[in-house]
Amino acid sequence: MSEPPFILRRDGAVLEVLLNRPKANAIDAATSRQLGQVFADFRDDPTLRVAILGSALERFFSAGWDLNAAAEGEPPDADYGAGGFGGLQTLPGLNKPVIAAVGGIAVGGGFEIALAADLIIASETARFALPEIRSGTIADAATLKLPRRIPYHIAMELLFTGRWMEAAEAKHWGLVNDVVAPDALMDRARTLAAQLAAGPPLVFAAIKEVARESEGVPFVEALARINARAFPSIATLYTSEDQLEGARAFAEKRAPVWKGR
Repeated sequence: MSEPPFILRRDGAVLEVLLNRPKANAIDAATSRQLGQVFADFRDDPTLRVAILGSALERFFSAGWDLNAAAEGEPPDADYGAGGFGGLQTLPGLNKPVIAAVGGIAVGGGFEIALAADLIIASETARFALPEIRSGTIADAATLKLPRRIPYHIAMELLFTGRWMEAAEAKHWGLVNDVVAPDALMDRARTLAAQLAAGPPLVFAAIKEVARESEGVPFVEALARINARAFPSIATLYTSEDQLEGARAFAEKRAPVWKGR
């Protein structure tokens, strides 16, 4: 029986998903569908609040699309599941924080999976690249996302040339939140996850939904939707116990107790 393509760990309200497909965490369609189910279960479990996506391998976060599977006939537009490639790209309603802990190489689709997270912590050994240009194809998700995350000309250079970006440069352009020593990577991600897990889950859900669904929407229209409670997460938040608890805790000068309802 083959080993599972990832390792799952749970610490209270935090789920850790560690990619584990030697030698490079390349992802085929079957693995992608499994990851999509893992993140759908995370989304739907009210006792889980934050996820960390990392790697059990030292040299690779992920090499992206599995070229061995491609050589055996798996097309680039295969069924990657409801979450899209890697389980995160298009998973509907994922309104909980996801942290990517990137150690080693994140290339092609592996880079795109990191971009699908909300926060990225990188080790000093992390390296990013989009080499699709060299094989005559397009890094589709990165082409959409990268020019919105970092300066346009830098994004286009990465897309046009396929060159490597080291962790320090990624931090310089604001692509990652922090760069740490390799042996501190998971500790840093876990510390951040614990901080978020103690925060207001309904507020996080509203932030994620508004940011995602307002992309490309004119500011005035998006603000009107917020004020009209047209986003489901906003409607839930503004009629919740947590919203009242936040106001009471502020008035009473105490820490709020968030219940997620």
